[in-house]
Amino acid sequence: MFKTLRLSTLLKIVLVLSLLYIFLLGIKFTGTSFKLFGQDFAENLISMYSNPFCGLFTGILVTSIIQSSSTTTSLIVGLAGSGVLPIEAAIPMVMGANMGTTITNVLVSLTFITRKEDFRRAFTAATMHDFFNIFTILVFFPLEMTFHIIEKSALFLTDVFQGVGGVTFTSPLKLVIDPVARGFQHFLADTFGVSDVVVGIVMLVMAIALVIFSLIYLVKTMRSLVINTTERVIDKYIFRNIFTAFMLGMLLTAVVQSSSVTTSMIVPLVAAGFLALDRAYPFTLGANIGTTITAILASLATISSDNGASVTTIGLTVALSHLVFNIYGTIIFLPLRKIPIYCATRLGNVAAESKKWAFIFVIGVFFILPLLIVFLTR
Repeated sequence: MFKTLRLSTLLKIVLVLSLLYIFLLGIKFTGTSFKLFGQDFAENLISMYSNPFCGLFTGILVTSIIQSSSTTTSLIVGLAGSGVLPIEAAIPMVMGANMGTTITNVLVSLTFITRKEDFRRAFTAATMHDFFNIFTILVFFPLEMTFHIIEKSALFLTDVFQGVGGVTFTSPLKLVIDPVARGFQHFLADTFGVSDVVVGIVMLVMAIALVIFSLIYLVKTMRSLVINTTERVIDKYIFRNIFTAFMLGMLLTAVVQSSSVTTSMIVPLVAAGFLALDRAYPFTLGANIGTTITAILASLATISSDNGASVTTIGLTVALSHLVFNIYGTIIFLPLRKIPIYCATRLGNVAAESKKWAFIFVIGVFFILPLLIVFLTR
């Protein structure tokens, strides 16, 4: 009987890993689909607007569409590095990108909408990331426009990194996810001879199906693995305190190179009751810092020893501004974590009682408000 129990547990662990892979593949399909019919739009939209206030909401809108702050910031770094965007316009866009990427967490939480208590916890876990960004933007956007503190800090770090170049890094996640995504994309294009837009639409539909399927069964399987000790293991060893949760989020995201993936992974844990908000929050802040590594490495790889103060160095400055923005936000709102957690909890309670508020929040914050601001300030 003991062997049977061990075999059952092992099979469930394998199932969890398989479902996690399907979930990550769905996230990858989502990003790929929008890039197929959205990247030119994203680049044109970014290059059209140089007003800082408009740039902030353009960053939110574009990243909400692409669902990857790494992609958006890489575009911004490239445009700044090529001289299309000045630093003053690029930094607000980076702030917006940091906000826009949180839409993935919220969309993941919506898969729990039919189960009231699970949805309450999931939506709270997802939106506390939004409130962190909202409060950080409210503090640092006016300070940046007035005193340029993020730009000056990023310029200082740029001087430190001067002469460092040729750095490359390949995410192990990409090694197992990207070939499948590319293979499926090429299969659709080669077999049916359809356009990139059609391939993107098919992949988006597949992404939604994969994410919903994987999350539903992932939570069910994880719950069945609980034998009085799972919650204790997660709380005491993996997320045993604020520091370990923060470092885990930062290091894991630096490896995975996608905060959308790592932060959305903890939404099911909170929804299932395995992870408390006061541990999920520092993990999320760590992930915010970890995701900045992608753009920094990309910008470092473009710097050669004879560039001097060239535009490629400006690209590095913009990439470092993403890091500085998140560090400053963490310094303030990690000690003051009760503020964003309280706001997210209240919103989660409201959304659980009336589901329409969840959709109003998503559509309003990530699409209607940015579109309105961009239209009015262009």
